[in-house]
Amino acid sequence: MPSIEVIAACIFALALLHTFCTKFFEQLAHRHARHAGLLHLLGEVEVVFGFWAFVLVTVMALVTGGPQAIHYAESLHYTEPLFVFVIMVVAASRPVLVSIEALIATLSALAPLRTVVAQTWACLALVPLIGSLITEPAAMTLAALLLAPLVFRPGMPEWLKYAALGVLFVNVSIGGTLTSFAAPPVLMVASTWNWDSAFMASTFGWRASIAVLFNASIMTLLLHKHLADAKPTPADAAQRTVPLTVRGIHLAFLAGVVVFAHHPVIFMGLFLFFLGYSQAYAHYQSPLILKEGLLVGFFLAGLVVLGGMQQWWLQPIVSSLKPTALFFGAMGLTALTDNAALTYLGSLIVGMTDPAKYALVAGAVAGGGLTVIANAPNPAGVALLKRGFNEESIGAGGLLLGALAPSAIAALAFLL
Repeated sequence: MPSIEVIAACIFALALLHTFCTKFFEQLAHRHARHAGLLHLLGEVEVVFGFWAFVLVTVMALVTGGPQAIHYAESLHYTEPLFVFVIMVVAASRPVLVSIEALIATLSALAPLRTVVAQTWACLALVPLIGSLITEPAAMTLAALLLAPLVFRPGMPEWLKYAALGVLFVNVSIGGTLTSFAAPPVLMVASTWNWDSAFMASTFGWRASIAVLFNASIMTLLLHKHLADAKPTPADAAQRTVPLTVRGIHLAFLAGVVVFAHHPVIFMGLFLFFLGYSQAYAHYQSPLILKEGLLVGFFLAGLVVLGGMQQWWLQPIVSSLKPTALFFGAMGLTALTDNAALTYLGSLIVGMTDPAKYALVAGAVAGGGLTVIANAPNPAGVALLKRGFNEESIGAGGLLLGALAPSAIAALAFLL
């Protein structure tokens, strides 16, 4: 009988394969109406890892016994899935979204470009960089909601949507490296290796900023002809009129969740207060994205359960590579597992040199856009943008191709 670690690795491989087959399940759902509900469920990329995590725990219960399986599931830390769920819902609330829209509209009016072009560039460049302050999941949520009517809409060529999605995912992954608390892979090593925000800005941040601005500029150049016909959804004046007091309170909730990101008891308490406040002033709100946030949290929790059993083969690979090989190895491994999990394993290795530490983190964030599971905010982007793609599904192959070029630019920025 294979060990539970080998079984867990096989289940993890099946989960990865499943992420590449979600479009296939969606196509089957259209052909077989009788089982459409189940097939649609299996075609939801946010469900994949939660589903296979359930399979893993069930198999563990059969192989090692129920108490051991329960102990394993309860021994893991689910702070990140909870945080991403909360920050998604708060950041996507209408007062926060209106505030960011107003900021981008003001900046776009100053640019010597058509408004829609300037707005698209700002969403692909400035919002990911703001992620260093408001965290990457919040930046992904805001950028996705603002870009949806501009780029991810009917009439836009499908290949351009995938290219823009790749740029967005890569830019968010590297755009959070200006500080030590916003990017999950940086957060995993910051305290262990004594990396503060000043170190991050001087070592990673300026390089990441160059790559973000370059990627966004090239992508906007490719999109600008199609953006001429892209008209953002007109909003009622009444709907967009949110008092400054309400905006300020929502932004305060957002800031509070960010500050207490590592204390789930506190940020979940703030979230409950936020829900109460939103209900009290419902006329200033749009429907909260609770379903989308829960699905993303479910995805990430499943990744925690599955990823917790992969240390036995990942850590030897990370510890055996020289810095340059480690950089490219980290980029490749990030596509197969969450980059935060990868850097966490690196933080457990005793005696890593400074060049190896840099190579590990740089490679992990540079490859953060290659797949849905490569970076924690990516499932949020998929959940919010998939309706703009054919069959309302984002193919893993299309995302990989769309992210190759911006990932290469990020790699060059970190290496050179």
